[in-house]
Amino acid sequence: MDSSVDVVVVGAGVAGLVAARELTRAGHDVRVLEARDRVGGRLQGTTIAGGGSIEVGGQWVGPTQHHVLALIRELGLQTFPTHVAGRHIAELGGARSDYSGRIPRFDPATLVDIAQTQWRLDRMAARVPLEDPWRAPGADRLDSQTFDTWLRRTARTPRGRTFFRLITEAVFSTGPEDLSALWAGFYIGAAGGLDALIDTAGGAQQDRVVGGAQTIAIEMARELGDRVVLGSPVTGIEWDVAGARVRTGARAVSARHVVIAVPPPLASRIRYSPGLPGDRDQLVQRMPMGRVIKINVAYPEPFWRADGWSGQANSDARPLGTVFDNTPHGSTSDGGGPGVLVGFLEGRHADRGSRMTAADRRAQVLEDLAGYFGPRARSPVDYVELDWAEEEYSRGCYGAFATPGTLTRFGPHLRREIGPIHWAGTETATRWAGYMDGAVESGRRVAGEIGVPG
Repeated sequence: MDSSVDVVVVGAGVAGLVAARELTRAGHDVRVLEARDRVGGRLQGTTIAGGGSIEVGGQWVGPTQHHVLALIRELGLQTFPTHVAGRHIAELGGARSDYSGRIPRFDPATLVDIAQTQWRLDRMAARVPLEDPWRAPGADRLDSQTFDTWLRRTARTPRGRTFFRLITEAVFSTGPEDLSALWAGFYIGAAGGLDALIDTAGGAQQDRVVGGAQTIAIEMARELGDRVVLGSPVTGIEWDVAGARVRTGARAVSARHVVIAVPPPLASRIRYSPGLPGDRDQLVQRMPMGRVIKINVAYPEPFWRADGWSGQANSDARPLGTVFDNTPHGSTSDGGGPGVLVGFLEGRHADRGSRMTAADRRAQVLEDLAGYFGPRARSPVDYVELDWAEEEYSRGCYGAFATPGTLTRFGPHLRREIGPIHWAGTETATRWAGYMDGAVESGRRVAGEIGVPG
């Protein structure tokens, strides 16, 4: 049976739910259509053997992510710090450094090269206007080259270049050869600099949400009640200047406005009638998703803490190139609960990992963890993984990125509404694009476009 509302929101991730919540509070009749049987989008929680909630999707928030932190407080949720006490591990160019603080101890030439490259990168990023990065000084030059090309021209040492490849995979879940140098500059600038992206204390990985980040979406959906309809993948949108008709299988919902709050590649899979302008379609064809397999490995206790390790490790040689202590809130190192290490197969490592058998992939992950933290890492009590490229309604993580030439040719169409259709999602944000904070910003922006005072 067909129905009619003021606004249809496509997607019950953070962006879509924020938009729906703001619009509902302003008096609009809103319907949220979600393809999955759950809310949260790229946020997803689960439990592990021995108890405790963990995230198999997005999970961290940082101190400068003001939009999402305010939302967390408003929803009555709490955060707790990521465990960082102890020595970190960094493997780079065949050398291993066990260190405390922010900077690994490598040879002086490598450290000087990393410092000068980061200085140039932060300077470039600071000059990119976040509202319209295609207007940055030298935008055509930056957008016509890959980030890999920019790094090769800037970093002077093999280890320096390797360091920034590792950083690129960890931040974008793809290789530097895949994305535009201008997109890299915009993304880093949107976070306030590279340190804010890669640091734990003081950076994007500083805190976690008690109960898991998906609770942010769950609490908003609870407020919205039956306005959120699960199991309703949108297949087509018929639109004109007066409104739109949104189809989900045999049903349709008419509305004056539609908010598309799904990743760009998924937005392009909806059939629009009439078809969208060519520039918009060209844009989303050039914004693929990154690729990551996220793996939580649980142990009877966080044994690495007693050994003096923080649980944080990075390597350019191991497929599991980034690892953190992901022990649930309330667990302790004295036997008070399970310990969890979370690791990521990112970019090319996710490509290869997805082609392995589940048993071989698990064996590789445990071998890498043992290489970092010792033989006890080979004996977990639970192992939970999720390949986000296999998720039908995500098709990748952490977010979409722009390939060379995309922003300068089609960037203005990233947020520009088309008739009754508005675009949300973290990729459309101007601050903390790619993160929960950017998703919140985007949801509030589209609500303002439709009629919520800023």
